[in-house]
Order: sequence, then structure tokens, then C-alpha cells
Amino acid sequence: MIKNKFKLILLAISGFFLVLSACNSGSSTSESVTNHHDVDTVPNHDNSTLISKAICVVTPTEGYDVKGLVTFTQTDSGILILAEIEGLTEGNHGFHIHEWGDISKSDGTSAGGHFNPDGADHAGPEDAVRHAGDLGNLIADENGKAHYEKTDNLISFSGKNNIIGRSIVIHVDEDDLVSQPTGDAGGRVATGVIGIAK
Repeated sequence: MIKNKFKLILLAISGFFLVLSACNSGSSTSESVTNHHDVDTVPNHDNSTLISKAICVVTPTEGYDVKGLVTFTQTDSGILILAEIEGLTEGNHGFHIHEWGDISKSDGTSAGGHFNPDGADHAGPEDAVRHAGDLGNLIADENGKAHYEKTDNLISFSGKNNIIGRSIVIHVDEDDLVSQPTGDAGGRVATGVIGIAK
């Protein structure tokens, strides 16, 4: 009787281990299939290479009424920058990409200095050596409206010259394209953060 009970217990334990072994081998097969499936279908969240357009809604700093829109579109020749701005005084106004996407201060100074990953001298957008953020000037007409259109080969949507998350700053005065480090463009009349566009 005791021998029979002992045999039954051994048989039950053996059966348990067989079932457990089968379950484990099945789950590892299932896991590897699931992992393979995930690799194939889950998108890579570092989508910097997929960005083809960015946008910046420009809003006034305290005491000014400057506003508008700046778009950045990837083309075969570089990034096309289009700006439509209003509320400016007639004449030239420094127009730059600044290092931080922080526009929390009412005077725009939280955006930091010009975006300058190479530590270059300030210059104009046509110069070979310049800040990546040196876009030159907006030219406002008698109605305070400015249109800017230029294709730039230095800024990008990835790598060290990536402008996503940085800011646009428009200045009260003209950028002389020579004075260091900002072109003597004066205070900031408008700012906005550059974000990914649809």
C-alpha cells in the first residue's frame, strides 16, 4: 500500500515537472516571437531623421506687439526658412535662432544667446563662418510687416545643428552682422519656440 502511494507521488511529481518544462519551452518560443514582432513593428521614437518641417509661432515680449509665423521646411537644397511677421517698426530687425526653447521671461532673455554649437564668431547668413542661428535681418515695411525667405545649409533637424526645441528671437534694432557677439541688435521684441510641424 505504501509502495503504491510512493509510486503515485513520484508519478505526480514527474508529471508536474514535464508540464512545467513544456510550459517554459512554450513561453520562451512565444517570447522570442513576440520580441521579433516588436522589433519589426514598434516605431523608433528617435524620429529626428523623419522630420521634414518645423514651425515657430512668434509672440511679443512685454511692451511690444510683434507677432507672426516662421516655418522651416527640408528641401534638397537645405532648410527653407519662411517668415511672415507684423507689428514691427519700419526698417531692419535682427532675426536669430537662440539656444534655448525657454521663452518664459517677459523680456525674452530666457532664450539665451545665439544658437552657436561651433563656438564661431557672429556674422551674416551668407558668411562661411557664423553662428548656426545667424539669420541676418527682417526688413519691415512702412506697415510694420516683414517677409523673409531663405534656404539655409547650416541648420538642420538632427545632429549638432538641430534647431528643434530652440527659439526664434526678433530684435528691436538692426543686426550689423559684425559686432560681437550679437550684431548690436538690441533688445528682444518677440520670441517663439521651434517645434515639429505636421
